[in-house]
Amino acid sequence: MAVAFDTREPPLLVESVAGTTWLTLNRPARFNVLSEEMLAALQSAIDDIDDATRVVVVRAKGRAFCAGHDLKEMRARPEKAYYADLFRRCSGVMQSLAALPQPVIAEVQGLATAAGCQLVATCDLAVAADSARFAVSGIDVGLFCSTPAVALSRVMSRKRAFEMLVTGEFIDAATALDWGLINRAVPPEVLDAAVTTLCDRIKAKSAVAVATGKGLFGPQLELGVADAYALAGETMACNMMADDAAEGIDAFIGKRPPRWTHR
Repeated sequence: MAVAFDTREPPLLVESVAGTTWLTLNRPARFNVLSEEMLAALQSAIDDIDDATRVVVVRAKGRAFCAGHDLKEMRARPEKAYYADLFRRCSGVMQSLAALPQPVIAEVQGLATAAGCQLVATCDLAVAADSARFAVSGIDVGLFCSTPAVALSRVMSRKRAFEMLVTGEFIDAATALDWGLINRAVPPEVLDAAVTTLCDRIKAKSAVAVATGKGLFGPQLELGVADAYALAGETMACNMMADDAAEGIDAFIGKRPPRWTHR
């Protein structure tokens, strides 16, 4: 019955409500693997996100958030060119998420392994159920998780990321929080509410300021300190020229709530 359900249902559910776009991985019987079908659906959905969206949430149905690539699908085509193209497409999805001007939140209700853990690390923020578990376990099948290593090594310390990569061992949500992979761990029954609250807090801020911040935050990390400050100073000067910045400062001085012009 589960296989029939997977066949009839779309791989990804997309819903936009009050400025939040929810991308729900919808292959629970297959642990929401990043199959060719799923990657195509994700890329299409990301490409379609418009300015009406203030926050993007990536979540999943079933017991697993995402178990990484579809190994059966990969073994069916043992060709280097195919593998290179598959990883290129997956990397494209990850980079497209990172390039969105909107903050992207991972809502992790269950297992996140290999490229699924990469997906969590790629999102700007992550809230997980305290029962969730994380691993980059390709090493267990003779495959070093090279592409997940790119995302993990940028949100965790080098030694902790490398430990996960070379041991394949699972970490629990408390450890993932301590190691910097996620922002918070909450009881499963309040996970949706916790993510919604975080979305609402972001949407209450100026869209211009949030997009400016996301546009700066990643690139400055890749620069030396002097170049990072130069970019940050130029970005802040441009931000100061925005109507929302003038309104926000005037509201602060006038001790009143700001009325953002861009939402």
